[in-house]
Amino acid sequence: MSRKKQLKIKEVGLEHLEQYNQLLRYVFQVTDRDLHQVGWEEDEIIRAKSPVLEQADVWGWFDGDKLISQVAIYPCQVRIFNKTYDMGGLTSVGTYPEYTNHGLMHKLLYHALENMKEHRQSISFLYPYSIPYYRRKGWEIISDRITYEIHDFQLPKNKQVSGEIERVPVDSDTVKKTYERFALQTHGAMLRNDLSWQEYWRWDPDDMTAAVYYNESGQPDGYVLYRIADEVFHIKDMIFINEEARSGLWNFISAHFSMITKVIGHTYTDEPLAFLLEDAKIKETISPYYMARIVDLKPFIAQYPFKPDTTDREWTFTLDDPLLSWNQGAFTLRISAAGQGEVLRASKKSNDRIDIQTLTTMLLGYKRPDYLHKIGRLSCGPETVDMLEDAIEQQTPYFSDYF
Repeated sequence: MSRKKQLKIKEVGLEHLEQYNQLLRYVFQVTDRDLHQVGWEEDEIIRAKSPVLEQADVWGWFDGDKLISQVAIYPCQVRIFNKTYDMGGLTSVGTYPEYTNHGLMHKLLYHALENMKEHRQSISFLYPYSIPYYRRKGWEIISDRITYEIHDFQLPKNKQVSGEIERVPVDSDTVKKTYERFALQTHGAMLRNDLSWQEYWRWDPDDMTAAVYYNESGQPDGYVLYRIADEVFHIKDMIFINEEARSGLWNFISAHFSMITKVIGHTYTDEPLAFLLEDAKIKETISPYYMARIVDLKPFIAQYPFKPDTTDREWTFTLDDPLLSWNQGAFTLRISAAGQGEVLRASKKSNDRIDIQTLTTMLLGYKRPDYLHKIGRLSCGPETVDMLEDAIEQQTPYFSDYF
């Protein structure tokens, strides 16, 4: 490219807001019709994106003064086995087609990951437009979304509960409080700040409603976010911190029996809904949802809660990372009897081998060590597999956000 010498990476600021929005709309093919369907006017969506440039770290390639490629890093926090991690939420990734195939995005992603390391964001999440592409860059699948369809005659029968339901606006403090109670005790969930909530609702129509379940003590134990259109009860998400809250929310949904013909919804756990219903012959579709990658191995492990044991444990292995040199090479993982982990550069080589993608999905609990070993993604002896199985909590991540 003759003009390649003119290209440079720099921070994208508010003065580039219109260019930032134009690049997003072009890459993701967001039309005026798409905006109008969810109640946006064009100038509104441009203004709505200004908090991103104010609160997130946004970097781009510029050809002179023209923004041609960009990534945004949202400052997020996620819960990983009851520990709160600072997380870099990667989004707004795009390049104009005339500038592709020159390695610009590869360099920009590396720059973004360096930025996360500097900000002590030891893990990164993203919603992939291409799973193979992001796998090649070190990310791996860590969560699923289950879409289900239930006919009106398959809705669960009413169960006796001690709490009650209240319908509230989706932007109320009650909804935020309910979610916070849920997220603090849910592996994988994001702790939402104001920017996260804005992104969570960005592409939803304005006729959404929330129904909150309160327990006997008046505490919100769950909610369902929904809208009704064309005799269909559409569920954006349903959360609950106990079975009574789940039953209470389904009582509320079933009370719409005369108004709807079916329920269509999403859930973000590894628990298919069919088993819980008397008529289990419902339609459910499981699809990969979010991906993650460990950005900085040492601080990630230092914070990670391994399961305790009667003795200390140790594993020396070679780690492969396609982008980051600080995650590449031989390491020794030491886990104390109390479950405290530590990673050190290893002085000796080992035939045991794992890549950053596999290590991420394993430590987040999406796939178990035994399974990863069987499919050839984890190279080690059976004793190490047993040790890792015992050391890692058995719970898959819940992640219902989108950015």
